[in-house]
Amino acid sequence: MNIWQQFINDPVIFISFTGLAVVIGLCTFYAIYFIYKVEHDTPDSEQN
Repeated sequence: MNIWQQFINDPVIFISFTGLAVVIGLCTFYAIYFIYKVEHDTPDSEQN
């Protein structure tokens, strides 16, 4: 059995890697979002 068939047929492996992909995607999104917000911050954007 090759690795691709095992990945598709075993729900534990499939759900684990799918969850890992979601977590890595969220981490990437928030890292890019944070960097974007830091680079585009202006001094007058402070709220008191």
